[in-house]
Order: sequence, then C-alpha cells, then structure tokens
Amino acid sequence: MKWRSRPEALSGKRVAWQRVIRGIVVAASFWFAIPATQALASGLVPRNLGPTTGVIVAAQQNYPSGTIIIVSKDRTLDLIVSGNRAIRYKIGVGRDGFRWSGVVRVGHKAEWPDWRPPAEMKVRAPDLPELVPAGPFNPLGARGIYLYRGNADTLYRIHGTNDQSTVGGFASSGCFRMSNADVIDLYNRVKVGATVIVK
Repeated sequence: MKWRSRPEALSGKRVAWQRVIRGIVVAASFWFAIPATQALASGLVPRNLGPTTGVIVAAQQNYPSGTIIIVSKDRTLDLIVSGNRAIRYKIGVGRDGFRWSGVVRVGHKAEWPDWRPPAEMKVRAPDLPELVPAGPFNPLGARGIYLYRGNADTLYRIHGTNDQSTVGGFASSGCFRMSNADVIDLYNRVKVGATVIVK
C-alpha cells in the first residue's frame, strides 16, 4: 500500500470540505426557496404589471402641462399634457373617512420603494411591520410619487400596488393606487415639483 504525501492528504481534505460546503449551500438554497415557491403557487405574487388604462381625454380646464388632477368620486387621475389634452388613468382612492382634497406637489419620486407604515396606520393595525422592503409583497408596488405640502411630506402617495383588485375602488387610507404599468408610465412623465390638485 502506498501512503500519500502530506500535501496530497491536505489537498484531499480540502476537496472533501468543499463538497460538504457546496452541499450545505445547495440545501439552504432549496430550503429558502420553498416560501417563494409556495407564494407563487398560491397566486400572491403578481405575475405581471397589471393593465394599462391611460387614454387621451379633453382637459376640463386650461391647466399648465404636467399638472395632475385627481377626482376622487370618479376614481380618475388626469395628467395634463397640453392646455386642452390629458392622459386619464383609472385609480383607487381613499375609503369612507379617508378621502381628502387640496393642492399639493410632487416632492419626491422613488422606484420600487420600501414602505414604512405611518404611525396612525399602525395604531389602527398594530400587526403591521416597521418596514416592508421593495418587492412583490410591497403595497407601494413599482413606483412611489410622494405628495408634499410646502416642504412637509403629507404621507400620501400616488403609487403602484401588489393588489390589482383595489384599483378603481374606494380602498386606501388616503393614497392613490394605480396598476404598476400605469404608475411606471406616470412616473416617467411627471416631474418633481409638479402641482397635484385633489378634488
């Protein structure tokens, strides 16, 4: 029987450990993939960005280009593209007791934003987490357009959604929900500083 030299023995041990570590990594990957697979199977993960609802309509008043007009009772958001034309999108708005009106502005925009539930919302729903990271389970969806009054964040947003069924209804706590496809389109057109008129 021939004995291996010490370097060969060490090399053999190294290969064996590499195989063990590789096996652990593969097993861990499979284990952590199970919840995502189950979520996909249950239909909780959106499989697409939702419908595109934007249509060109006649603007009711002569607003400057880039102005956003939201009419809560009609669940519509109009982006003025010229003095007499607008792109109209279908949106979800605040449920009873959470609708509001006024003039604000776009103070900030974010792609695939994190969501931190406001303190008032956490009082109503104590089980809400401190933070929901960006991704398919995030209720802000693909884009967030943050509404400010002066330099203060109102905590209201125009945003996408992880639940397309709420678009077109009275379902939110005061924010304005769009399909992810629509909010991406709006995000690309609207500028920080734009006026937003909520009726």
